[in-house]
Amino acid sequence: MARFELKLPKMGESVAEATITSWLKEVGDTIELDEAIVEIATDKVDSEVPSEVEGTLVEVLFEKDEVVAVGATIAIIETAVDAVSDAGIQEEVLQVTAVEKTIEKAIEVVAPSISKTSETGKFYSPLVRNIAKTEGITMAELEIISGSGKDGRVSKNDILSFLENRKSDPIKIKEEKAIQPIQKVIQKATPVSVNGEDEIIEMTRMGKLISKHMVNSVQTAAHVQSFIEIDVTNIVKWRTKVKEDFFKREGEKLTFTPILMHAVAATIKKFPMINIAIDGDHIIKRKNINLGMAAALPDGNLIVPVIKNADQLNLVGMTKSVNDLANRARNNALKPDEIQDGTYTVTNVGGFGSVMGTPIINQPQVAILALGAIRKVPAVIETSEGDFIGIRQKMFVSHSYDHRVVNGALGGMFIKTLKEIIEAWDVNQDF
Repeated sequence: MARFELKLPKMGESVAEATITSWLKEVGDTIELDEAIVEIATDKVDSEVPSEVEGTLVEVLFEKDEVVAVGATIAIIETAVDAVSDAGIQEEVLQVTAVEKTIEKAIEVVAPSISKTSETGKFYSPLVRNIAKTEGITMAELEIISGSGKDGRVSKNDILSFLENRKSDPIKIKEEKAIQPIQKVIQKATPVSVNGEDEIIEMTRMGKLISKHMVNSVQTAAHVQSFIEIDVTNIVKWRTKVKEDFFKREGEKLTFTPILMHAVAATIKKFPMINIAIDGDHIIKRKNINLGMAAALPDGNLIVPVIKNADQLNLVGMTKSVNDLANRARNNALKPDEIQDGTYTVTNVGGFGSVMGTPIINQPQVAILALGAIRKVPAVIETSEGDFIGIRQKMFVSHSYDHRVVNGALGGMFIKTLKEIIEAWDVNQDF
């Protein structure tokens, strides 16, 4: 008999944990291959975890409503046959040991050099220097730690406290220390009062996680917005003309969303540096164009299913993908891999009547596009015979982007090109 550890699977680049919502099997139950064992929930989607083996559930390591980190063992399944032989185990152990030794040597090579005394004359004890070396703390970072020991000497507790609040940029640490007293004053100055007529509503689990994700994004990215107005009259006329035939042939309703998403994918292909992510001081240029599509859930929360390789889809394929993901999002039927690996997000604020919006970037992406409501407006029409006033269908598009890596020229040129692609729509084309 062998014991198999069922682990919480990876569910997306920005998903680090999940909540156990329900165990579908009890200890002692027989488990089939790929049979669902437990239901989990994240800030993105509710899902089930299937078994990778056949056997008997012998141990459950987490209770309902507990939060579990990705990769953690959540249950033990006893299988009838050993997964590997003793010889195989020994060989694997030897390989792991060799890798560990290689890593240790590599750490020794790249570990920062910590001297007893800094350039400013600060002395560091062997214990402090050892912790700094182990944790990769540089001399520059040691310099900004306020010591509580004699003559301002940095103690063990000082460096451990620094590690708890450590950020990638030492300057941010100084800023945070300066801001903390101000925040305390603000919190004391603006207490929340509750009287007998007020209703206290507990935030949902998903609401709490989304709130945290949005705050983290604002604190991480330097948000900047560019706006542009697009004439979509040709698209409105074309859709009105072909939507019935489209439904008869494809069995799908043709909305404006897939048409605009198709145009966005084509624009991203022209500007690949919008399709990136930031990892510390490195830029990751994404090979695939995976469009996130913000969709509203019945409870008011949002979810972002992802259209993978969106630039490879024609309009029919895009329409089928958009409709399928939107329908399953409303029914809480999305799978974990359908809400991960997005490289750029589009949200339709116009669906709620908003003319424009300034959405928050969906980390670790660097940009998000908001589509405003389509409106009939009077506009100047330029012709060879002069300018005239006419009724046109127009919409505002707002582009929020991370100014750390996307400058105003790139952010503005992106939506300018999107405008050109949309306004050049051929009203006589087929689908």
